[in-house]
Amino acid sequence: MSRRTEIADAGIAALATHGMRGLTHRAVDREAGLAEGSTSYYFRTRQALLRGIFERLLEMDLAELPALRIASLDDLVEELGRLVEMLLTAGRDRLLARYEFYLESNRRPELRELVMTGGSAVRAAIAEQLGAIGIPEPERRAWNFAAFLDGFMFDQVAGVSAGTAGAEEVRAALRTLATAALAPSP
Repeated sequence: MSRRTEIADAGIAALATHGMRGLTHRAVDREAGLAEGSTSYYFRTRQALLRGIFERLLEMDLAELPALRIASLDDLVEELGRLVEMLLTAGRDRLLARYEFYLESNRRPELRELVMTGGSAVRAAIAEQLGAIGIPEPERRAWNFAAFLDGFMFDQVAGVSAGTAGAEEVRAALRTLATAALAPSP
């Protein structure tokens, strides 16, 4: 793992712990266990640090989606169930960091561009999976499904249902989401 990746991973953890306002070069140095000034050597500005963190989040997401083995709607529910369970537990910092970016991007146009470009890339990867199993209109449905899935995960990490869904509840929710988002148009 490169030093930039190590720092970006520490930035994800720092962002999840301290929020956007608490994300500083020093906070990332502490999170990574690096000497003070290390983060600013690799990411000179706050904008460069934010870009590096977001690109790392996107890299991880885009690496996991094509790895899913999906041949049917049942496979989609099962494979995404595993991914969502991981994100709600061991990957919780990734979700919290992503949602920090989403919220902050409404106030900062330079972040909005990153979020929009990244979100489009993730939705394109989902559309590719949907198209491969014969779902009609995969691009449109990928947007719906991703939005519904994001809402479910947000509720599980920051909403009124935070931490309440076990494996069976995750799969039941995914089946409901998939049925709603991927059902044939009337």
